[in-house]
Amino acid sequence: MTNDPNLLRAIVFDWAGTVVDHGSLAPMGVFVEAFAEFGVTISVDEARGPMGMAKRPHIAALLSQPRIARAWEERHGRAPTEADIDAVYAVFVPKNRAVAASFSDVIPGVANVVSALRARGYKIGSTTGYTRDIMAEILPVAAEQGFSPDCLVCTGDTPDGRPTPFMLWKALTELGVYPPWLCVKVDDTEVGIAEGINAGAWTVGVSVTGNVFGLSLAETQALAPHAFRTKRAEAAARLNGAGAHYVVSGVADLLPVIALIEGRLRRGEKP
Repeated sequence: MTNDPNLLRAIVFDWAGTVVDHGSLAPMGVFVEAFAEFGVTISVDEARGPMGMAKRPHIAALLSQPRIARAWEERHGRAPTEADIDAVYAVFVPKNRAVAASFSDVIPGVANVVSALRARGYKIGSTTGYTRDIMAEILPVAAEQGFSPDCLVCTGDTPDGRPTPFMLWKALTELGVYPPWLCVKVDDTEVGIAEGINAGAWTVGVSVTGNVFGLSLAETQALAPHAFRTKRAEAAARLNGAGAHYVVSGVADLLPVIALIEGRLRRGEKP
């Protein structure tokens, strides 16, 4: 990277499903367990729907889904309330904290790509739908495996979370980067892509390692080639549909896309 003020200066990553926790698995079982404690059964696919949001809004979004709202009403004799959202969230948080460290492995290729980006002079930021107490479990594991960003913005650090731009704007402020189109937001969820778009940044969706694909590394490697291609295409279509400027299978494939974005910036293009 040169000192040209019109070229990229920062890459801001999401966490689960993007740089750690292949398949974004940590929260899924916890959502299912938390709702089960209130006598309501939800599926993992239902739990995945609002992924990328802060966890309390995520629970609120689940309770607003017609099937889940009906199940809640059948179990409790009334529609879910704000107090119910708080109650489910209060059960969710300690459960999520308890499993976070065991789902903190850095996704293959991430550490090498981030090292290459740093060598080129890019600043490395991050935003997450996790709270700081949950991230306290994840950060040491990720750092030991080679991923330690220059800044971390969590749920609760800004007035609102995704899909608003506030977390990304805060990350850029902490990194000292402006304007926002000199940044790339990398995320595996639709609301994370919306965060980048709403902030005025370039966006790169991550298909195979993330929430939309939804499988562990071992499960992904076990897929038959045709099943893998089909599932990858479906995940990419969802991220493209959310407005991603580019979609890659994982962060390991990011460097050529960064070069393409640099080329567009040199031509005077903006996201």
